[in-house]
Amino acid sequence: MEKTNLKGRILMELESLISRSCAKSKMTKNFQNLHKAIVKNHYNATDVSIDYHRKRIAMDIVMNEKDYDPKKINLRLPTLYTNLFFNNLCEFLKSCIDKDNRSLAFYAWLLNSYTKKEEELTLA
Repeated sequence: MEKTNLKGRILMELESLISRSCAKSKMTKNFQNLHKAIVKNHYNATDVSIDYHRKRIAMDIVMNEKDYDPKKINLRLPTLYTNLFFNNLCEFLKSCIDKDNRSLAFYAWLLNSYTKKEEELTLA
């Protein structure tokens, strides 16, 4: 029972953070990095760039993970270039939230790091 409560709380807090990051009139670098991290995690992508004015996300999606070796420099990693259009950034990012255990651990780390950054900004 406690596991599902923790899972639900992580997902709820992440959606709240996404909503706060999209509601800002001026997009901060921290929130831009948050958006990129969520997209990278969901699509298994590299080199993500978000054009907030044209409502486009460009990225290279890793096609085959078995060719990836973290101990080597990966010069020939098969990727697929993709350019996505979004109507509403907040809704798009919320649709990228995965509910598997690996993603939940990543989201917990994201929440921890971004709440620390927000606390530092309010104290300064």
